[in-house]
Parts: sequence; C-alpha cells; structure tokens
Amino acid sequence: MTRPRDHSADCAQRAASTTQEAILAAAERLFAEHGVFAVSNRQVSEAAGQGNNAAVGYHFGTKTDLVRAIEEKHRAPIERLREQMVADIDTSSDMRAWVGCLVRPLTEHLAALGNPTWYARFAAQVMTDPAYYHIVVKDALSSPSLVQVIDGINHCLPELSAAVRAERNVMARNLLVHTCADFERALATGAPVPRPSWDAAASGLIDAIVGCGWRRLPHGRAVCDESNGGSRQMRFVG
Repeated sequence: MTRPRDHSADCAQRAASTTQEAILAAAERLFAEHGVFAVSNRQVSEAAGQGNNAAVGYHFGTKTDLVRAIEEKHRAPIERLREQMVADIDTSSDMRAWVGCLVRPLTEHLAALGNPTWYARFAAQVMTDPAYYHIVVKDALSSPSLVQVIDGINHCLPELSAAVRAERNVMARNLLVHTCADFERALATGAPVPRPSWDAAASGLIDAIVGCGWRRLPHGRAVCDESNGGSRQMRFVG
C-alpha cells in the first residue's frame, strides 16, 4: 500500500527550495557587483530577504560551497548547449567551428536569461580571486564536451607545441570571460555597447580568438627592438 505524502513536508521542501533560489540569486548579484571577498553571508541573507542571518550557512554551508552552487546552477545549461553544438559539427571541422563551440554556449545562455544578468561578472570576479579560482577552472575542465572542444582546437594547430597551445587556451578563456563580463555590465547599466546583441558579441569574440590568439606568426616571432635611439619598436625575426 502506497503511503500518502505528508503535505506539510511537501510545503516545507518547496519553501526551502524557494529560499535557496533567493539566496543563490542574491549572492550571484552581490558577488558580481562587489567581488566574493567583500560580501558577507549576512549581506547575502539580507539581500535574499531572509530574517535569519545564518540562512546561507544553513542551506549551503561555507561561502566556497555557495560559490560552487552558483557555478553549478549555470554550468548545467551551458553544458547542454555545448553538447548540442559539438554534436552538430564534424570532428574535422575548422578552427572557427571549434572556437564557436567554446564561445556560443556561454553567450547563448546569457541571452536566454534576459537582461540584466550577473553570471558573466560573477565568473570574472571568481576567476580573479585566488581563493575561488580553482572552483571554476577545475569544474569547467571536468566537462567532457569542453575537453572535446579543446582537443578539436588543438587538432587544428599541429604546428604549435603543447606548451604554446596550453598558453593560448588560457588566453582564450580569459578573453571569453572578461569580454562577456564587460558586455554584460554595459547591457545592465544601459551603457553603449559595440555590438547590438549577445549573438553579435559572440561573433566578435570568435573573430578575435581565431584571428589573434591562435594563428602562428607567418615569418617568425615578434621581439622588442630598442636599438633605434632607445625607442621601443616591434620587429619580426626568424
């Protein structure tokens, strides 16, 4: 015989879920605007409309757990978008297609959230905080589809050493996160933006990463030449 569900237990569970969602939303906004270190759990609780200042600790534990919960909340839909994009391209696709799979899952997710959003700025804040940086990077690198994208990009660059490819992966990641944060901030505040939409911003990012971050210099390497009266000029050697 099936035991009837306890109505009061269901109500309590829904209330807890609503409280957790309010805390996540408040924390994401405050962390995005002020940085993780500068915001206390008490401030998050107050912004979430919780009379109990210990609500964050009760529902999530430490601030690190709260940061991880925010990241996980967004990572799941971004991962689904990336999996779909990877499935739609051929494994022999060119660099631009693979870079699109790196960029567009994030920008499409942000576009779907509407305006204003805070996740891009939250991610940028976390990426520059040594105490929380590893959460975003480690969790991101556990994504099978992202690993597949990085492998696809590397496959397009057989002439570059593993060390150089790893270096440019970091450059591409930083360009993606911080450019999206700047664009998100401008949209939220009504400031002028160089492109009219997240889709257009993604195209610009893809152009930048493919054109600047991944192409090998055709005639050697650039060095700084100070032989001309002490002035610093760039020239190519090799």
